[in-house]
Amino acid sequence: MPMSVDDHALRELLAESEDLHADSMRVTNHALDELVDLGHEQRADAAEPLAVQTGRGGLVSGIPKSGMLAGAGLGAAFVALSSTSAFAASSTDVQMLQTAASIENLAIATYGVALTLPFIGGAEAIPVVKAFVEKTKAQHEDHVKAFNAAVKKLGGKQQKKPDPVLLKVVNDAKPGLTGPAEVVKLAIELENTAAETYVANVGAMKDKKSRSVTASIMGVEAQHVAVLLAVQALIAGGATDLIALPPDAARLPAAAGSVGFPNAFYPITDARPAKEGAVK
Repeated sequence: MPMSVDDHALRELLAESEDLHADSMRVTNHALDELVDLGHEQRADAAEPLAVQTGRGGLVSGIPKSGMLAGAGLGAAFVALSSTSAFAASSTDVQMLQTAASIENLAIATYGVALTLPFIGGAEAIPVVKAFVEKTKAQHEDHVKAFNAAVKKLGGKQQKKPDPVLLKVVNDAKPGLTGPAEVVKLAIELENTAAETYVANVGAMKDKKSRSVTASIMGVEAQHVAVLLAVQALIAGGATDLIALPPDAARLPAAAGSVGFPNAFYPITDARPAKEGAVK
């Protein structure tokens, strides 16, 4: 029996998501402008020693210890995106911005591929999931533009390539994307890695404007994770008919209100090192 979806409620949810994203980008753009001014002042005073993070929060050789991203394989997808240019970042903050852009680039490419799959972007798709993927991809496009704008104004080279370590993981996972559950699982790993990286960077960046930028975008990534965790739980429980708006509240499992928020404090186990996605 075809699943019934309340289109009006779906539009309202997407509007709320877009409002949160718009608020985030207003904070981000304002903070980035001030960060650029501060960066120019610091560079005029003296050349900052290059301090590069080689690891953080349980990373070993840049590879996360948990989840699908714990391994790295080779594949054919996104090969054209994998090369990097030669450029030495002038500060750790610039490297963090470039790495953030690289993570956003990979998310955009991954969601783009997902939308070509019949069960995500085609006739077999769960409508709510398809709408979420489309909206989330657009939000990541806004994020990478913001990060790269700051990098460029600070004299760095914009990062237009994906994170090289995570790229290998996505390539390896692509052949196994045979249904919505596998796609959602991969999306959770990518979104969670972005959120954890930005959480870690909040404490590592040197000025409050840098922290404001990462924190504002971090909140959007965390929201993505929460939505995906709820969708994952319903798929795993064989209740895809409940992935609809409004849901049948009487049929929702008891954990429906908490499954999207498994941690009291956001971990940074899978946060990416500052230099991983920097342009070299």
